[in-house]
Amino acid sequence: MLFDFEVLPKKDRYKLAVSTIVPRPIAWMVTQDAEGRTNAAPFSFFNVFSNDPVVVGIGVGARGMGGEEKEDFKDTLNNIRATGEFTLCLVSEETAQAMNITAADYPPGVDELAMAGLTTAPSAKIKVPRIAESPVSLECRLWQMVPIGTHHLVLGEVQAMHVRDDCMLDPARLYVDTPKLGLVGRMHGAGWYARTTDRFEMPRVTPEQMEARRKA
Repeated sequence: MLFDFEVLPKKDRYKLAVSTIVPRPIAWMVTQDAEGRTNAAPFSFFNVFSNDPVVVGIGVGARGMGGEEKEDFKDTLNNIRATGEFTLCLVSEETAQAMNITAADYPPGVDELAMAGLTTAPSAKIKVPRIAESPVSLECRLWQMVPIGTHHLVLGEVQAMHVRDDCMLDPARLYVDTPKLGLVGRMHGAGWYARTTDRFEMPRVTPEQMEARRKA
C-alpha cells in the first residue's frame, strides 16, 4: 500500500514512521545550562552516523503525532547551544522504568533524574555529567545542529565512552559483552519496546562464496 507523504498530515506521517522504523535505540540526552543545572530527556530518534570521527545524531524537537513541543526539548537545545556539550546514556531493561518516568511531561523546574531515582557521575572530558545507572555513556561535543522542520538534528562528536566494567569481556581487545548490556529499543505505539535478547547470527558472505554457489 502506497502512502504519499506529500499529502499526509504530520500526525499520519509520524504514525507510519514510528510504526515501521523499528527498533530504535534509546538514549537519555543529558545537558546543563550555563549555571550548571542539569536536564535529562530520553530520545529514540537516535543513532550513529560516522566512525571517523565517531558522530552520533539525535532528533530533538516536536513530540508525538500532534507535534507538541516539550519544555524539556527547548531546554535541551538551549543548553547545547550555551555549552556545546552533552552526554548520551543508553537505556537498558534495568533502567527502562526510570526512562519512562523521565519521559513524562513535568512542569518546568522538576528534576527528572531525581523523580526516577537516578544519579549522576562525572564525565572525563566534558563538564556535563552522565547517568551512573546507564551501562553505556557517550561524552559528546556539538558537531553541528541542523534544523529539520519542527526538529533539530543534533550531531555530536564522541569524545569518550564509558562501558560498565562487568560488560567488558576483554578491555585490552575492546571486546564488549553486548548482550550483557541488556539494551532496549523503541517499537510502535505509545508504549511498546523490544529487548535485544532475541538474536540470530548470519555471517556476511563474500563474492567468492556467491560465485561458488552459482557454479554449484
